[in-house]
Amino acid sequence: MRLTLINSSLTNLFVVRGASVEIVVIGNEILNGSVQDTNSRWLAQQLYELGFNLRRITAVRDDPREIVAAIRQAAKRGARWIFTSGGLGPTYDDITLDAVAKAINKKLVVNEEALAMLKERYEKLAAAGIISSAELTPARIKMAIMPKGARPLRNNAGSAPGCLVKYRRSLIVSLPGVPAELIDIFQREVRPLLETEKDRVQRIRRWIDVKGVPESLFAPQLEAIYRSLRGRVYIKSHPRGFEDGLSVITLEIIAEHSDREKAEEWLGRAEELLAKALEKAGAREVIRHE
Repeated sequence: MRLTLINSSLTNLFVVRGASVEIVVIGNEILNGSVQDTNSRWLAQQLYELGFNLRRITAVRDDPREIVAAIRQAAKRGARWIFTSGGLGPTYDDITLDAVAKAINKKLVVNEEALAMLKERYEKLAAAGIISSAELTPARIKMAIMPKGARPLRNNAGSAPGCLVKYRRSLIVSLPGVPAELIDIFQREVRPLLETEKDRVQRIRRWIDVKGVPESLFAPQLEAIYRSLRGRVYIKSHPRGFEDGLSVITLEIIAEHSDREKAEEWLGRAEELLAKALEKAGAREVIRHE
């Protein structure tokens, strides 16, 4: 019996564009399975929608050597933005900024702007009766100790400020591990900075739910359409099992370009080709949505 294989050597694979980004997730609790990492998924979604190119997500323990290595390797790979999550709090194992300082060969100093943010935060909590004292204890001051030259990022959902520091051609953004705090700092402080980044792309995504066309039988047509578009549009199939005895797949279509109208044009062409191919394949139901 002779087997014919789909060409697995795609020389024209879809090239994701946009400024390169990496995420370093920090915490023993993540790698121990005690806490589920939702931060990197949320950040990935935001960065993708903003037109960035997320190249890698790395998870490391609360080990300064591992954090230092992860940051330096990301910078060496050319990441324009490096995000870290976790390890900014007041406890002994919150060591992220110490490791960031080591990675970029900067001294740790008390950042006066960050200290003022903490002072304001604890005074409000004390006035509201949430804490008994607004005193800036050593544990609280610890959260204002940052690499020299860093910019603190205000945390409206918690206490520990985020941190932004430049390292060669990379910008390192350190965010808290608490999801609500990470989201607050990102949306208020980081997003406006990302929106000024010149090296971004216009990215458009569509979804098509298909019933009655098995993924394995549609795979050759999918590759043919991809090749006919010369890698300008990425089409990914997601099998979802069976409904009413029929196979169900979801097709994800992504087009990107510096010009939004061009991306829309390419996406429209892909949808036309897919519609014809699905009709020919005998699809029972096709639902398009964004």
